[in-house]
Amino acid sequence: MLNKTAWWKHIVIILVVAVGFFYALPNVFGNDPGVQIRGARGATITSTVLLQVEQLLADNEITVKSISQDGQGINISFYDSAAQLRGREILESGLGNSYTTALTLLSGAPDWLTQAGALPMYLGLDLRGGVHFLLEVDMQSAVARAADRYAADIKSALRDARIRYRSVRPNTDSAIGDGISGGRIHIMLRESDTRDAARELLTEQLPELQIRVDENRPAVLQINISPDRIDEIKQFALEQNMTALRNRIDQLGVAEPIVQRQGDDRLVIQLPGVQDTARAKRILGRAATLEIRMVDEEYNIESVESGRTPPGSRLYEFRDGSLILLKQRVIYSGDNIIDAAASLDTQTGSPIVSITLDASGARINSQITGDNVGKRMAVVYLETTSSVKKDAAGNIVRDDGGRAVRVTGNIEEVLTAPVIRDQLGKRFQIEGLNSVAEARDLALMLRAGALAAPVEIVEERTVGPSLGLANIRQGFASVLAGFIMVLIFMLVYYRVFGIAAAVALSLNLALMVAVLSLFQATLTLPGVAGIVLTVGMAVDANVLIFERIREEIANGNSPQASIHIGYDRALTTIVDANITTLIAALVLFNFGTGPIKGFA
Repeated sequence: MLNKTAWWKHIVIILVVAVGFFYALPNVFGNDPGVQIRGARGATITSTVLLQVEQLLADNEITVKSISQDGQGINISFYDSAAQLRGREILESGLGNSYTTALTLLSGAPDWLTQAGALPMYLGLDLRGGVHFLLEVDMQSAVARAADRYAADIKSALRDARIRYRSVRPNTDSAIGDGISGGRIHIMLRESDTRDAARELLTEQLPELQIRVDENRPAVLQINISPDRIDEIKQFALEQNMTALRNRIDQLGVAEPIVQRQGDDRLVIQLPGVQDTARAKRILGRAATLEIRMVDEEYNIESVESGRTPPGSRLYEFRDGSLILLKQRVIYSGDNIIDAAASLDTQTGSPIVSITLDASGARINSQITGDNVGKRMAVVYLETTSSVKKDAAGNIVRDDGGRAVRVTGNIEEVLTAPVIRDQLGKRFQIEGLNSVAEARDLALMLRAGALAAPVEIVEERTVGPSLGLANIRQGFASVLAGFIMVLIFMLVYYRVFGIAAAVALSLNLALMVAVLSLFQATLTLPGVAGIVLTVGMAVDANVLIFERIREEIANGNSPQASIHIGYDRALTTIVDANITTLIAALVLFNFGTGPIKGFA
């Protein structure tokens, strides 16, 4: 009775092992190439959309392995990657900008496993792959935005110096080199005799601008942004976009992402093991921001539609297509937002985004709302979109390499235009959103920071192992070889006790896979090395126990007493060794990056 184990301990062991094997089981089935479809800008996935997707695939003779709809959208799995790529292209063209289609890898496990929350473990890009995006930063837009800012500064400087002008406008058609246009500003003064004074003023206040005089037109100044300043603008746009995209990825919860610069205007983003690739694509590719403008209530919409738009104002559309006249002056924009959170309105139950402004935005908001109580203020949503180009017959236009040609466009719509009831401060709410998911995505983008320039996804793929399938086989073979060699050694050296060690080691490996799967940890090739090391170290406890038992038997104790003492006295050393290993792993995990973190 000395070494008898309590009955409840057997039950606990059986339950833990059963749960472990259940959550490890999905890894046996692997993954299938697939496509995810999610609603963009609040669009919902209905049964009608599912029927449309099935019809598009059937019309183009694309065979699918399975197609299903869940609470987030539609998941389609294919038999091979060729059908996956062709299916994504057809669906993207057929569904339009209202929906986001993205490549992914879907679990091949049966539905009864996935519905119970049992998923295969995440594998890094060097093992399972993930999503690879190549983003191109629109440098022309970055320079154009800089020209707009300089135009505003020039107007302010001329007004302060009481130099009258007819117009100050950026020249978007003029090239400045590298194929980029928009780096010039055209100034037309009211009196030609103020030209020299304006030139001296601008040279003093804005030395980074190059001012050129047109002798044939004495009232005209041509402003060029200097090449050095252009390089600074492009560099800032790239760095700001990298920072904003990193913030967005962090809030997506992707483990060990890679954000790297490629060339002068491109970024490489790798998201290993990401599941909702459609949302990742939507979040990364959207150059969305907000602008706050006052409503122009001096003119009737009907009269504006039939005639000319009044100067300083412009027609915008609500989401339902109705028109509203807004003043062109931007009160403040997404650059002034320091925090955003999605929630539900306690009174109406509709989705909202609560906005917190920085000091500058709060001051402007307080002044404008205080001076315009009873008037309307509009929240304008701005987004740059990208879609597949089609000809008049509806066919996809392709370049010389056979790739689909993409075109960019802009979305400008008014979310809400409420009446200002009271003076506001640094906090306010945005209404008019279609769903909680849209509110959450908008809050994420605003919280992560605005992009300095729009980005376009020029290449997207679900990458296979970057080190090749051979590395996967070798990694698996190394785990198996290490496992078998340890088992053989334990069986030969400890004989009957070695059988107990073999069972414990097998369960240890299975439970390790189960934990990685349960917590959806990302396993990389260095992680495989960590597993091989863990397999070798896992038998340390058995070695300590068995050697202690041998010592006790050699000292004349009975086998029963020796076993009891062996397990009891070795516990302190085992705990000490494992705590030391845990500390090392935590340090590597917290302070390491990339392969080091994967090894931890």
